[in-house]
Amino acid sequence: MITNHVPGNQSNPGSRQEPTNMQRRTFLGGVLATALLSSSKQMMARESDVPNNFFILLLKGIYRSVTHAPADNLGLSTVNLNDGSYSKTKIYPIFATGENKDQDRAIGTFYVQFAGSLCAYDLPGGSIAMSFNDVPAGAPPGFNGFVPFDDGKGGFYLEGTFELTILEATGIYRAFRNGHNHMVDRLHQLADGSFDEFCFCNISEYPFP
Repeated sequence: MITNHVPGNQSNPGSRQEPTNMQRRTFLGGVLATALLSSSKQMMARESDVPNNFFILLLKGIYRSVTHAPADNLGLSTVNLNDGSYSKTKIYPIFATGENKDQDRAIGTFYVQFAGSLCAYDLPGGSIAMSFNDVPAGAPPGFNGFVPFDDGKGGFYLEGTFELTILEATGIYRAFRNGHNHMVDRLHQLADGSFDEFCFCNISEYPFP
């Protein structure tokens, strides 16, 4: 005698497959809920890191020539960090930089042309490209330029303020495009010819008046 054998079938209320499927659905539902909660928390964290319309950074440390720039050029198109004209130093948080509040811990990298007018900031959550403004006619010494002071050790302190225009901004800094950076700089040219930076960057969404 041949009996009909019905394999596990979800449509068969008497099959043993139904509890297994319910367990699977419960498990997957829990995983999905956890993933959504995690994603929501990450989104909230990213939103909390978005700076207001003004924040302050400190550029500090010895400049090094850029030999291996980021392969993606930080997602920027107005600068070319791979052309051999850039030097770099570290960026430290000072004011209104989201969760990055430890002023003794570098949070990014600053790239600049010593023989040019372009620079870029590699920061958590995005990047910014800028250009140094020209020195206006009749500007006093130290405005968009350096005034040198002998350090007594064979080098010079180069002091001045600089106005920069934000050309491009990515990630959480997108709103800063066409904004402004006011630099207060004390660059130390050491006796060996290297440069040790100490520069406050006051970055805002508003264009220079």
